[in-house]
Amino acid sequence: MKILVCIKQVPDMESKFKVNSEGTWYDETDLAYRMNEYDEYAVEQAVRLKEQVGDADITVLSIGPERVKEAIKKALAMGCDRGVHLKDDDEYKKDPYQKAQAVYEFAKDKGFDIIFTGMQSQDRGSGQFGVLLAEMLGIPAVTTIVSFEYADDAVTVKRELEGGKKAVVKVKLPALFTCQLGLNEPRYPTLPNIMKAKRKELLTHEISEFLKENNLVETVKVDYPEKKGGALVLEGDIADLVEKTVQILKEKTSVL
Repeated sequence: MKILVCIKQVPDMESKFKVNSEGTWYDETDLAYRMNEYDEYAVEQAVRLKEQVGDADITVLSIGPERVKEAIKKALAMGCDRGVHLKDDDEYKKDPYQKAQAVYEFAKDKGFDIIFTGMQSQDRGSGQFGVLLAEMLGIPAVTTIVSFEYADDAVTVKRELEGGKKAVVKVKLPALFTCQLGLNEPRYPTLPNIMKAKRKELLTHEISEFLKENNLVETVKVDYPEKKGGALVLEGDIADLVEKTVQILKEKTSVL
């Protein structure tokens, strides 16, 4: 079985973000980076599947500048077999269509049986990459999966729907799956596996080797959310607060 996992490196969401000088993305200075949280579940599911079937090979791929190799190395330490880095210093300028097309050019003749991606990235959150890649490859895509079972060359999953409901979907391979939070519990790489990861193959290609299309979406401007309104803090006895609240609702809103 041949498995591909597509991951992304994103800033730690606890970082203090500043808009870059072009006004089109965030300034990368002084930011800490990590593997996209959704993608950690994708890597874990790929490794668990390999442990189940035994005869499986996992390639982990990421697009971005030199620093994304750290995310690839973590995936290798978690149990992936080889890494592929599509080097692109301007990754943030590419839209999901371009990224999916570049990965398609890499993957189209590799015969992958299963592709895992995160449901979305924590920085852009478009949720488009996985389904675009599946469409280009001509294989089914099942999104937002929260459980995964493989048997007899088919996969049965539960996928998250609105309102807390779930749909059970069974699909024959090859297929692509986008992974939701809670699908599993991603493992922490152990020190021996971190040392083993250093000896695993990590290939680097320039994105230009695979990029064939222009972007369909352009980020024109990034800005901070506009501050609106304010808050009114009421203090005093409960009875007085109730009366004041009712009065404010009458004067300021149409609730009462």
